[in-house]
Amino acid sequence: MPTNPTSTTARPDGRCNNEVRLDRWLWAARFYKTRQLSVTALKSGKVALNGRKAKPSRAVRVGDKLTVRREQFLYDVEVLELREKRVGAELAQKMYRETEESLARRRELEAQRDAQRKTMRYPDGRPSKKDRRILGQFKRGDFTQ
Repeated sequence: MPTNPTSTTARPDGRCNNEVRLDRWLWAARFYKTRQLSVTALKSGKVALNGRKAKPSRAVRVGDKLTVRREQFLYDVEVLELREKRVGAELAQKMYRETEESLARRRELEAQRDAQRKTMRYPDGRPSKKDRRILGQFKRGDFTQ
């Protein structure tokens, strides 16, 4: 039985011939931990395919450009490989190429977050009774003292 070269069925290694659903690709490339999280991100507009907001069922092909927002990080990537099945982190990173601008932006944000963490002062232990009273007053909006 001859195979159709434009078929979207996955091969035994999980790769696809022509196109794959965007939500599946995001999950397989490990941008999101579950497919449901990738669907939610797509529906809320956190992912753009070739500059346009995309739906979960939209087909992604090799060469497409994706913009993915996760937390405060923005990833600009080009699709290099299609897979429907989730693979290890090393193989998943080979499925796309991130732009240099995106990498630089992300590294700068990570450096800012690290600097903020270093300047934050954390309490030494549990709050005392006096500290708890002050916290309670603050939460209730009681600023009489």
